[in-house]
Amino acid sequence: QVQLIETGGGAVQAGDSLRLSCTTSGRAARQYAMGWFRQAPGKVREIIAAISISGDDTYYAESVKGRFTISRDNAKDTVYLQMYSVKPEDTAVYSCAYSSLGGGPFVLDRSYDYWGQGTQVTVSS
Repeated sequence: QVQLIETGGGAVQAGDSLRLSCTTSGRAARQYAMGWFRQAPGKVREIIAAISISGDDTYYAESVKGRFTISRDNAKDTVYLQMYSVKPEDTAVYSCAYSSLGGGPFVLDRSYDYWGQGTQVTVSS
């Protein structure tokens, strides 16, 4: 089974920066697109950013566009989420997800096959 491990979360102040990493291991598909999602307490999970296999095409939710950047290093099987100017409303558990469909980016939950356990990001005002 594919394993995804997120790192980089923590407690920060509004306006700070964070970089989340997601590394994939196990019996992964040859081609894959990746996404970042977040879920705050009492709220549904939402797509934050997604990236195609090549990394040339990306998607961002309006709430994070201009502040967050998704990127990937396929040689390292790692996807990153660089977060700038974080806000208290960014507080959530951030999870990465893997899609075996190829191409991408994908914005729907059902496009993804495997999920990481998530990393907590807490932003204080």
